[in-house]
Amino acid sequence: MGSAYLSQIITAPIQYAAIPSQPAVLTLYNKGQNYKLYMIPALFAIVIMLMTGFLPTLNIVGEKEAGTIEQINVTPVSKWSFILAKLIPYWLIALFVITVCLLLALLIYGLTPAGPVWLIYVLAMLLALFFSSLGLIISNYSDTMQQAMFVMWFFVVSLMLLSGLFTPTRSMPQWAYLTTYVNPMHYFIDAIRTVFVRGGTFLHVAHQVFALLAIGLFMAAWAVQSYKKNS
Repeated sequence: MGSAYLSQIITAPIQYAAIPSQPAVLTLYNKGQNYKLYMIPALFAIVIMLMTGFLPTLNIVGEKEAGTIEQINVTPVSKWSFILAKLIPYWLIALFVITVCLLLALLIYGLTPAGPVWLIYVLAMLLALFFSSLGLIISNYSDTMQQAMFVMWFFVVSLMLLSGLFTPTRSMPQWAYLTTYVNPMHYFIDAIRTVFVRGGTFLHVAHQVFALLAIGLFMAAWAVQSYKKNS
């Protein structure tokens, strides 16, 4: 009797608990999944790119075509003075535009950064350092505005599409994902979303800040070295 009952238990089919086909997702930040809160801060990168990348590049190359830059090159004005005089006005304009963007995000969309506002300006200036240096490098190697515009457009579109602005970087192929390690727009977008959405502080975005600083200083040194001033 006992052995027959034990045999039935062993041979009886095992009933498994039903497992849900879809995993449960717990949203910690932006629980309403408002895409505006996710996209609008990242679009600041495009504003900085236009203000501090394209405009200085076209300005310097335009002076090359007009021949006025040669008059500056033969003056006692130092290389650093000339470069800073060309870039600082665009940096100030970029800071003003970022301020306007923050006000518009508040007034139109009701979006305010959950983290410190000063950190947004720090990130903006670091990205501005990179793009202004990139623009100066391209202008140093370009002879016409058309050439500079096409070269700048190539690099800008590549950096933008591979930064994670529109699509997650983890969905990229492995070779494309490796480019994010040297893409300053990726670090900026990741950091500003952390500050805006998650309320991150400097400690939360320290990795991105130092990465932007290192890339910006490298490009700035290259820009200064590539600028040829006649003695």
